[in-house]
Amino acid sequence: MMKTILVTNSHGVRTIKLNRPERRNAMTPEMQDELIWAMEEAGEARSCRVVVFAGAGEAFCSGLDLTALQGMVGKSAAEHTVDAERIARLFRTLYELPKPTIAAVQGAAIAGGTGLATMCDFTLAVPGAKFGYTEVRIGFVPALVSAFLTLQVGDKRGRELLLTGRLFGAEEAYRLGLVTELVDTDRLEARVVELAGVLAANSPQALEATKRLLTAQHKAWLDAAIAESLAANARARETDDFREGVTAFLEKRKAVWAD
Repeated sequence: MMKTILVTNSHGVRTIKLNRPERRNAMTPEMQDELIWAMEEAGEARSCRVVVFAGAGEAFCSGLDLTALQGMVGKSAAEHTVDAERIARLFRTLYELPKPTIAAVQGAAIAGGTGLATMCDFTLAVPGAKFGYTEVRIGFVPALVSAFLTLQVGDKRGRELLLTGRLFGAEEAYRLGLVTELVDTDRLEARVVELAGVLAANSPQALEATKRLLTAQHKAWLDAAIAESLAANARARETDDFREGVTAFLEKRKAVWAD
């Protein structure tokens, strides 16, 4: 029984919906584990041709839940490593999923939510959707998303987005190549169904072989990049800036960084 996501099936299309609308679908370790399970199960299911990711309510995913963020401050190095490994597995499972993936972004997709939304093969977003790799604002390192982002937009653009931590809209995300299509809110669901139907009509063996080929082309580079990212992620959680950034964020004040 899933507590944080809903999984439904219709005509070969499996929809995985983040289902914490009261928390703007903020991620918790439990949600990350459930998403990994759902993706692995979808990847193995012969009846599944396409996987759609969506969010309940107004947001797609607002990033890490505040309670999970608060709990990070007092964790040991070993616990930080376990957390980082879980996030790495989440993103890599999505990136390497052998079925075509579609993200239906109807609202904010921030930090890890941006990674989840833009790592899909197709990202459909409404004009009002917001994105941003905001980790540096709280003294954190956007380590695990950085490898995938630079593959998508290149080193120069990736640096600008990661180092500023700024929010950006759906139109800019489209120009950068992070969003595949801009779709009016009232047409988003229908367009997802239409695109999923096009994909589901193709040869499932050819689709899977194509996805595995594309993944294999970057495997060696990603292996090294993720290993570096895991180490950077764990180290960042041990810093004074991280503790101050998280505390300031939770207290709704401006962070005071050490000299």
